[in-house]
Amino acid sequence: MSKKVLFVCIENSNRSQMAQAFALMQGIEAYSAGSKPSGIVNPKAIRAMAELGYDLSVHDSKSLDEVTKDAPFDAVVTMGCGDACPWMPAKKHIDWQIPDPRHMEPVEFNQVRDLIRGMVQELLDEL
Repeated sequence: MSKKVLFVCIENSNRSQMAQAFALMQGIEAYSAGSKPSGIVNPKAIRAMAELGYDLSVHDSKSLDEVTKDAPFDAVVTMGCGDACPWMPAKKHIDWQIPDPRHMEPVEFNQVRDLIRGMVQELLDEL
């Protein structure tokens, strides 16, 4: 049975988008959303994922309202949005303290990307 995971950050333009991509690459039904979506996926995130062979340019920055129809989830993972993230129905709620890479240079941005990749893999191994 397939697992369903939602990744949430504030703008839904970097961290949650990359986490969703890593989960999708593993065959997981994955979603991402933002508590205050920016409306765009950061070009830095698109470039960082392209380096790994994933086209993030096909993703959209979405609000939590747009993914409530897909609930409940096996896990909801928040990434630094704290109280700004409303509760979503899920078997498991997790908060990852991941720095926002939005203004980082490519090397540091890719370090955050790789951190997210490892954390997503650990989560999927647990589910």
